[in-house]
Amino acid sequence: MEDYFDRIFNVASEIGHCFVQLLEDAYGYFYNSFPYHYVLIFGECPSSVEAAPAPIDSSVQDWTLSWIRKVRLFIKKSLLASSYGLKMGCKIVNHCFVFCLLYVTEAQEMLQMLINRLRRTLEGSSADIGWLQKTKGLPPVVDGTARFKELLSDVRNGMHNLPNSLVYLFIPGLFSNHSPLYFVNTKRFFSKMGLTCHIAKIHSEASVEKNAWELKQYIEELYWGSGKRILLLGHSKGGIDAAAALSLYWYELRNKVAGLALVQSPYGGSPIASDILREGQIADKEARRIMEFIVCKLIKGDIRALEDLTYDKRKDFISKHKLPSDELPIVSFHTEASSAPGVLATMSHIAHAELPWLPLPQFLAQYEESYSLLTTPRVPVVIPLSAAMAISALHLRLRYGERSDGLVARCDAEVPGSVVVRLERKLDHAWMVYSTLRKDPFEADASEMCEALLTMLVENTKENCDFP
Repeated sequence: MEDYFDRIFNVASEIGHCFVQLLEDAYGYFYNSFPYHYVLIFGECPSSVEAAPAPIDSSVQDWTLSWIRKVRLFIKKSLLASSYGLKMGCKIVNHCFVFCLLYVTEAQEMLQMLINRLRRTLEGSSADIGWLQKTKGLPPVVDGTARFKELLSDVRNGMHNLPNSLVYLFIPGLFSNHSPLYFVNTKRFFSKMGLTCHIAKIHSEASVEKNAWELKQYIEELYWGSGKRILLLGHSKGGIDAAAALSLYWYELRNKVAGLALVQSPYGGSPIASDILREGQIADKEARRIMEFIVCKLIKGDIRALEDLTYDKRKDFISKHKLPSDELPIVSFHTEASSAPGVLATMSHIAHAELPWLPLPQFLAQYEESYSLLTTPRVPVVIPLSAAMAISALHLRLRYGERSDGLVARCDAEVPGSVVVRLERKLDHAWMVYSTLRKDPFEADASEMCEALLTMLVENTKENCDFP
């Protein structure tokens, strides 16, 4: 386009110069024919002809001659000025065209970026869910659901086969520091059987690697203090932390740990965490700022605790650190949350609130804990966790077509090389660690399921290891 305008300018300039040359030739001819009158009118001689000195009568140079000179000068400058004006106009048009082209290109890029963000938002975790089953080279899983049901039936019938030669360590999941009843009922259940059990006191809102180091020290402390090997059961992120401790520090822990049970743990990653923190989607920076405020400011945790549960982080960690599933018995347990309308009215008991001493009404007195030394009455703190899990599970089912417990897809909870328990009973992600106010006496509770899982681990330990 600019070359086109330059050609136009060159043609116009040549025309202008030719016209000026024509005028000069006309002036020269007039001078040769009438030199005196030429000097009298124009006051100068052409450059090609040397003017002969001639006296000029000042009385003749009136206002007419002056205006003739001005018209000549104006015509000459106008012809040259028009060529410069044309060139400047061409440059202005060219710059405007280039600016419009850049604007259109930038608008195209912004539109394409918006389309990519929209596409990434709509795709979500559809390509990541179940990636463990699609990855070649990982050890296969073994279905242990039938054996688990047999062990659970024995536990419910009063047959308790867990040995007291082990220490049982429960590792809580994310946000457990703000839930005082996390694993409390299960720990009490095991203590009543005379078994040594502990709940790991770790900062659950810390990163996986930090908790892995703390668990490694915790396991060594329990082992050297009791002389017994440790059987681990981790729920949700607690299972990820325990698996990371064994992956990173297996050389130091191989003779101290007897087995690992991962209960509803997002070993392959969580679609909820990934959808919240995924980069490149719509409002990704705003979502991250909100989560950083909640996790870092309100809960006083580390945003990496949530990041470590995303698919990208789990893929990176598993590719770098191998879980010793060929040397250590591992059990994976996962469930599916119910989305029935009645679940929306289910309340989960997560804590106690202490009240001033007052006679409790009959419907509250049944929740008062008799094992506590405190004399102040306490009432249960309940929240609709089951309703939240049901809504989340329905969302994942409709968006991805995947069954989940509300936070973890079932296929992502199966650890390669482990014995998998695929329970058909509808249980949400929080059911294993929190008691509900609506209990079914004909169904096993969370403590009995934990005992059955650990009993399965002990059986596998006896088969694969030199276990007393």
